[in-house]
Amino acid sequence: MNRQNEKLYKVVITGLMAALCYVAFTFLKIPIPTFGGDMTALHIGNAFCVLAALLLGGWYGGLAGSLGMTIADILDPVYITSAPKTFILKLCIGLIAGFVAHKIAHITDDHDQKYIFKWSLIASVAGLGFNVIMDPIVGYFYKNYVLGVESSAAKIMATWAAGATFINAVAGTIVVVVVYMAVRPVLKKAGLFFHI
Repeated sequence: MNRQNEKLYKVVITGLMAALCYVAFTFLKIPIPTFGGDMTALHIGNAFCVLAALLLGGWYGGLAGSLGMTIADILDPVYITSAPKTFILKLCIGLIAGFVAHKIAHITDDHDQKYIFKWSLIASVAGLGFNVIMDPIVGYFYKNYVLGVESSAAKIMATWAAGATFINAVAGTIVVVVVYMAVRPVLKKAGLFFHI
């Protein structure tokens, strides 16, 4: 595949992953109402952000998550105020997962299945673990200082969000590793696998 076709392919796959992030959050979520009329949700949208980072690199994965999840927030009146926070956090998830997978572990080089499994798991945990820690912290400060939500209410909402984010991260990690391990050999056989 020449360089121009490779770039186009990466853009197309990034768009596909952004659409999967959007669909997983918009249509496959379990909404959980929190104190003060806010919402959190159980979903696997972040999994596609990490999967894109493993397949294409951190920037593409982060962009897929940022675009897909931010559009989902913008189009849902319940989450619209969270869109700026979502854009930044999802970009970071992809960048972190991509950094671990490609800059530290070099998972697109030829390695055995055990090595690929281990590092795709570590990269997923790193990216989604970042989100488990930072989503409630950034959410608290964002709600308290940007949106002007009362401090005690913002703390309660952050606590609820932390629990849901942890469950999302565990489910997302499982999805990412299973799908990546299944898709990697197929892409290699088809000549569509990228060395990053």
